[in-house]
Amino acid sequence: MNRNSPQPSFLNQFFWQGPGDAVALDINAMQAVLEDLTSPVWAVRTPEGKLGLTSAGTITCADQGLPLIGMAAPLLPESLGDAGFLAAHGVRYAYAAGAMANGIASTRMVITLGQAGFLGSYGAAGMIVERLEEAITEIQSALPNGPYAFNLINSPNEPAMERNAVECYLRRGVHTIEASAYLDLTAPLVQYRVAGLRQLPNGEIQINNRVIGKCSRKEVARRFLQPAPTELLKTLVSEGKITAEQAHLAQFVPMADDLTIEADSGGHTDRRPLVNLIPSLIALRDQLQQQHQFVTPVRIGAAGGIGSPAAALAAFSLGAAYVVTGSINQACIESGASEHTRKLLSQVEMTDVTMAPAADMFEMGVKVQVLKRGTMFAMRAGRLYELYTRYNSIEELPAEEREKLERTIFRRNLDEVWEDTARFFQQRDPRQIERALKDPHQKMALIFRWYLGLSSRWSNQGEVGREMDYQIWCGPSMGAFNDWVRGSYLEAIENRRVADVAQQLMRGTAYLQRIEILKSQGIPLPASLRVFPIRPLH
Repeated sequence: MNRNSPQPSFLNQFFWQGPGDAVALDINAMQAVLEDLTSPVWAVRTPEGKLGLTSAGTITCADQGLPLIGMAAPLLPESLGDAGFLAAHGVRYAYAAGAMANGIASTRMVITLGQAGFLGSYGAAGMIVERLEEAITEIQSALPNGPYAFNLINSPNEPAMERNAVECYLRRGVHTIEASAYLDLTAPLVQYRVAGLRQLPNGEIQINNRVIGKCSRKEVARRFLQPAPTELLKTLVSEGKITAEQAHLAQFVPMADDLTIEADSGGHTDRRPLVNLIPSLIALRDQLQQQHQFVTPVRIGAAGGIGSPAAALAAFSLGAAYVVTGSINQACIESGASEHTRKLLSQVEMTDVTMAPAADMFEMGVKVQVLKRGTMFAMRAGRLYELYTRYNSIEELPAEEREKLERTIFRRNLDEVWEDTARFFQQRDPRQIERALKDPHQKMALIFRWYLGLSSRWSNQGEVGREMDYQIWCGPSMGAFNDWVRGSYLEAIENRRVADVAQQLMRGTAYLQRIEILKSQGIPLPASLRVFPIRPLH
């Protein structure tokens, strides 16, 4: 190392003292020093002008020993992010695995993560109450004291699903939900939040039902960062779903404890850039906090594109209190995805994703981000939406168009598809059938949603013969993850365990942060040391 290399002026007066053989000079020895996150890193200059790293010895002001040219304190993965997030959710790491619908974020995934000190959110979207009850029983039995969360998805086309889920959560004592896909606050969401409020004898407001909001738009974030709307509170009081006292207490707490800012993710996404979103919405949080003076400010987390330690470090550096992963967990053995789907995901490049119509908001033209490599779902779903916007009913479809749909996409007569659809919604939400019988265009939408809905189930169950129709929610983070783990034991899908992936990601983030600290002091580390080495943890 050049003796004239820049270094912080305050280090000029410090020297390192210790045994000479404790100073690492070759790449492998330096790597070992950097990987020990529990010990400090001292960067020294040898008499020959070389860079050396060590975690041994002592630092002194006496002009004896080797000149100290840089330093980095111990940095454990558990120390990343906001300590308030750890305390509130009873976790070891400021890291959460977000919900993936239809049980892709499975009970096994949530339990495995919880036992390792991570927060996992069960993929409850699309679940009828009976299946939801079973999942709650299984997770609460394994994690009686948490941590775990359950998803609550906004269902504008099926409001009964959202309402039933909230009633189930309140009845079964589910105290943390991840609220996703909301464009505005709804009565069931407000009911869940406010029904958990009570005032303690010392005047403090106890929040028993925690809400982790999820959004990518400022106007939606604003709703989560403020108290519940007065109009909805009045309605809930009049319906007997909350008390007048709870409605009063709701004025003094925000709608969410945590707000996850979702960038370019799989599933529902606006594909926004995280580097712009996070600072903007942290500034909004600070502005509204100054106005409302909540006892605990809402914590802002980051999701979308988190598939490597470098991405996680970028999020924390932008001010995120915690990070949330999604797509990468779907490729783990604990997910509810089939082996075929997980194998496809393990081969994804960052550009192998595209947008397709969403099953739950098909009529609104809302899209989700899905995998395009190895499946034709996006193209076929796009064709269905195109036909929906062009024709007003199934009967209006040209005969050759209908025949093509029945042969290539549905592989069934559309009359039979309608019969199946009617039976499905009779159990799930009978009002959907009533609307469809009065409105042929709505009937057409429900028939087309048959394909969009089943395509994700086929992917989860590994439906043989339907591989080209698999709907696989996926963002570019999956490709970034595959790039990161290539050549390591995590490249093989059979080795991808969700808690292991989470620990490697957080360890890698801590490692890279210390590298950045040393770089900021002018330490010219070799390129090979600036990459976190993935090694089995056990």
